[in-house]
Amino acid sequence: MLLSLSWLRELTPYNGTAQELADRLTMLGLEIEEIKNPFEAIMGVVVGRVVTREAHPDSDHLSCCTVDVGGPEILPIVCGAANVAAGQLVPVATVGVVMPGGMAIKKSKIRGQASEGMICSESELGLAEVKSPGIMVLPESCVVGTPLPVALGLDTCVLDVSITPNRADCLSVLGIARETAMAFDLPLTLPAVAYPESGPDAAGQVAIAIADGEQCPVYRAKLLSGVTVGPSPDRIRWRLLAIGARPISNIVDATNYVLFELGQPLHAFDRSKLAGNVVGVRHATEGETIVTLDGQERALTSRDLLICDAEKPVALAGVMGGANSEMEAGSTDVLLECAVFRPGTIRKTARRLALPSEASYRFERGVDQVGSVYAMNRAVALILETAGGTALPGVAAAQPKPYTPRGIGFRPARATMLLGEAMPEAFCRKVLAGLGCGLTDTDPSGVIAVTPPSHRLDLEREADLIEEVGRVYGLDRIAPRLPRVARALDDVPTESEFGFWSRVRAFAVGVGLREAVNYSFVGHSDLDILCLDAACRVSVANPLTEDQNVMRPMLAPGLLGTVRHNLSQGNANLRLFEVARIFTADSEAESTAREAGRLGFVLHGLRHPEGCPWPKDELAGYADIKGLVEALLTAFHLPAATFTRDDALPWLAPQVTVAVAGKTLGVIGQVTPDVADAYHARHPLWLAELDLDLLRALAGGVARDFKTLPGFPPVRRDVTLAVPAGVTVGAILDAMVAAKAPIFEDVLLIDAYKPEDGEGQRLTFRLTYRHAEKTLKDKEVDKVHEGLVGTVLATLPVTRP
Repeated sequence: MLLSLSWLRELTPYNGTAQELADRLTMLGLEIEEIKNPFEAIMGVVVGRVVTREAHPDSDHLSCCTVDVGGPEILPIVCGAANVAAGQLVPVATVGVVMPGGMAIKKSKIRGQASEGMICSESELGLAEVKSPGIMVLPESCVVGTPLPVALGLDTCVLDVSITPNRADCLSVLGIARETAMAFDLPLTLPAVAYPESGPDAAGQVAIAIADGEQCPVYRAKLLSGVTVGPSPDRIRWRLLAIGARPISNIVDATNYVLFELGQPLHAFDRSKLAGNVVGVRHATEGETIVTLDGQERALTSRDLLICDAEKPVALAGVMGGANSEMEAGSTDVLLECAVFRPGTIRKTARRLALPSEASYRFERGVDQVGSVYAMNRAVALILETAGGTALPGVAAAQPKPYTPRGIGFRPARATMLLGEAMPEAFCRKVLAGLGCGLTDTDPSGVIAVTPPSHRLDLEREADLIEEVGRVYGLDRIAPRLPRVARALDDVPTESEFGFWSRVRAFAVGVGLREAVNYSFVGHSDLDILCLDAACRVSVANPLTEDQNVMRPMLAPGLLGTVRHNLSQGNANLRLFEVARIFTADSEAESTAREAGRLGFVLHGLRHPEGCPWPKDELAGYADIKGLVEALLTAFHLPAATFTRDDALPWLAPQVTVAVAGKTLGVIGQVTPDVADAYHARHPLWLAELDLDLLRALAGGVARDFKTLPGFPPVRRDVTLAVPAGVTVGAILDAMVAAKAPIFEDVLLIDAYKPEDGEGQRLTFRLTYRHAEKTLKDKEVDKVHEGLVGTVLATLPVTRP
């Protein structure tokens, strides 16, 4: 928001510099992005007096003038304006000045006559959008040689204030003046509002009908007659230009002036264009259209809010007026609207139609329902001052939902505790009173009853009031302190949920999986494919899309969607995992939903996508997904799981229930072909979903043992065995362990080969030997190795090839 410093000073007598104000407002939470002079481009333009004016000897429309600009010399200037005359005070751009349009003023000759400057019009100075018919003639109060912005009293200091979404009250000069007055202990003075009224009561002339009080808590209309539409006075036009607003006419400019000054959007209708004596507020019908002030026809939905007369819509509520009711040059009667609308409705309409406006920007954040009465009267006074006419007494109004003050209990001791700095009750009272809050005496429990002002919609609970006390005190003044620890460190859990989940992620990455991060939202259609019970679903009240209208009760829908996306991008070999929360309906929960942690695995495509170690064309299967679960339990030192066939989930076949220590940990299985086809799967699709909360509880009960790291190097030997059909790798490993060789430490299968013309296969094992107290010699290792292999050969029907 752009804030004129001189406009601010009209409401509170701040005499400091702009930079000092910017620094203080920034520390109050209103960050100042920039301090600028909107009329910087014309600071080189000065006031000059036309000394002489003569017709150009070689032109019938040019004039040769001499102009005094307060310098040592009188400047010759050729001027093409018909209204230039001797004795006038005029704006003069001297040689070297660069005009707002980019034109540089230079010495020149125009049809043989010297010209050392330019006498300017309002449009050339950027003070009017429409091309001016002649030069700008200045009032006699201006002093020759003075820079034009200074002579005209333009707002040459404007602050660009960054307003956070919760501070709707600061989207006006008044709002920031309140902050300034509180920060510097200054008085706040509102402009006086007084105007004559005559004629019949407005309440009897127009009826206000509001269909839904939640959408429009109050609608007021003031009636004016006999106005004359024309340009606004210079002071209003130039002030609006200073803050980036476009002057339009005295009627519209008055409403915009009040919008920026007080934060209340207003709209002026041409009353003669309104059918009947009724103004209604209702929802649009689906497909209804309206042509807005920008000349565009807008197609509406039933969620849009309209202002209507007895026959037709005349405005998009809170967003933009209709072209069929706008004020024009010949308009004489005005219906001035002053209303409050539900922020969410205005926001959705403005964004859907890509139609942002200064009015919608404020309605989206909330306006002051109580203060809107003063804003309406302020606008009436400005209109009568600038456009003449008469105001009818009374107000046509409907207020189905009057403003109800909020009561909040405030404890200074609580403020001290949360802020970590002593906040005396006297200081807290001063701050809250400075914010405009109503205060009552402290009750015996130390609670002050606080009633926030109507313009502070963001003050809803005690923490909000404490934040206000803190920011006024100065958050930069609060020294950093470590929080008090109320529990002994021995009682603090050794591992947080985040830490445990991080370990699970590290395991999954370590076994070659890639993490998928999905939205917590899925579609009801996805859950219907998986035949999930509707009773467990938590629907989203305002979904972003129809594909995200329910909270996920399982990880499976999101993971399957990730599979579909990867397959569509040509990535067919997938080994994915996800660690996240699921949400199921629970009427007994405070939020009506219960959250739980889940771990999901998905395998699709080749078992070994890189073609190693062997074979190169096998697809991932049940053994792979089961192996991941077993490896997970081993990594967390949990007992072996039991795997039981089940058919509880119709979209998994086969389905296996995983149990650990008698508790169900989750399920694994193959997605059925019909469901897999819905997600474009080309190969068998295997999925596992495990209960992370149970896994954490089980892992937390495991006692950890620590062993001394070996101090001597290992020695490894490989052995290849010819293994006939029917002999498993597990049997060979068990035989090696059962041999109980004294220095034998570990064994690993490293290769497998099946001869094309023979039976069985060739398996290569790598055996590790290590002594706890010395470095082994080859002879010692060879002796033990041959003995161990001999035991295996004697125990099993295997041979050395």
